[in-house]
Amino acid sequence: MLDIKFIRENKELVKNNCENRRVKIDLDRLLNLDEKRKELMKKSEDLRALRNQKSKGKPSDEEIAKMRQVGEEIKTLEIEEGEISSEFYELALKVPNLTHSDSPIGGEEDYKVIYKNREPKKFSFQPKDHEELMLKNDLVDFDRGAKVATAKFYFFKNNMVRLNQALVNYGMDIAAKHGFTLLETPDVAKNDILTGIGFNPRGAETQVYSIENTDLSLVGTAEITVGGFHAGETLILDKGPKKYIALSHCFRTEAGSYGRTSKGLYRVHQFTKLEMFIYCKPEDSEKYHQEILNIEKEIVDGLDIPYRVIDIPSGDLGGPAYRKYDIEAWMTMKGEGDKQGDYGEITSCSNCTDYQARRLNIKYRKEDGGADFVHTLNGTAVVLSRFPIALIENYQREDGLIEVPKVLRKYTGLKKL
Repeated sequence: MLDIKFIRENKELVKNNCENRRVKIDLDRLLNLDEKRKELMKKSEDLRALRNQKSKGKPSDEEIAKMRQVGEEIKTLEIEEGEISSEFYELALKVPNLTHSDSPIGGEEDYKVIYKNREPKKFSFQPKDHEELMLKNDLVDFDRGAKVATAKFYFFKNNMVRLNQALVNYGMDIAAKHGFTLLETPDVAKNDILTGIGFNPRGAETQVYSIENTDLSLVGTAEITVGGFHAGETLILDKGPKKYIALSHCFRTEAGSYGRTSKGLYRVHQFTKLEMFIYCKPEDSEKYHQEILNIEKEIVDGLDIPYRVIDIPSGDLGGPAYRKYDIEAWMTMKGEGDKQGDYGEITSCSNCTDYQARRLNIKYRKEDGGADFVHTLNGTAVVLSRFPIALIENYQREDGLIEVPKVLRKYTGLKKL
């Protein structure tokens, strides 16, 4: 959430930012509602002050009658203020974060490649996609996943389970080396926490599974649960930021997802993920954004997978992110025609500045004794849907078996799947 005072003082900047991020919102309506809200609050406060003043002495019958009328006016004003405030906050929550000056302007296709580790391997044979390889090697069962749950759920099997555990342990070890505290989070969160983080738990466009007859939803990422971990708190950051690496299951409806690029594990309803999350002082957030990206690169470099880093354009940032980087790994499943593959997202890392902290009221104690909103950052360490795709497709052999990356062999005791 942006400060309403900032919106009022920088209306054209915010309006242009909304256009760049392809968000339609009536800022004039928002600001008018804010004025009406403040006027009603002022009237209510004045009437309460008058009532309090009259109650100090012994009021006459006429004054008692007038104070009853004042009480009714206050109730009417409170109802009107509540209705206006509800619409005001609904609109305010839709205003996206500001955008970093170096972020590309445009839609999904206007990303900027800022790093590439190496060229992908050229196979001497026709490579298969991960779905075919995993089914051939009895590593996954999509049919029984659909039978037990529904389509896009699945069972991992045999050595795939061991490989997944190896990936989690590998990611935890690297993050711990960089000073991250390990968490395992709930799989559900209150809808107020989801809204504060920037996820929409309600409505036709939601990607969230809500739990009927409760104010809870299944989480789509540990960003939600760790982001809510310090909600309503004032943190002491004198000795550095609070850095967490969180393990959770993730649930997404993936409404509208279909087609070749969504096959297999690429878009599924449930997966396990390790998520990095940092709370820091505002002046440090760009530094820690780079740190998260560098840790992501360290993890993927260790797995020796060809990848690139892209700077996400304004229209694809979502509401909370000020700037976002994705790591895209080379995947056979992305290939078309004579092309053996293409790049697909496996990690994302975002600097959300104070956007989430303002909504969740998370502050830090300043040196002068005052308090201000923290900045929050998040990034994928390991995700057990997209990472297996990249590993299996890049480490496949002509005989259909799959090599295990050297860095994971100490965790699995396996050289191939």
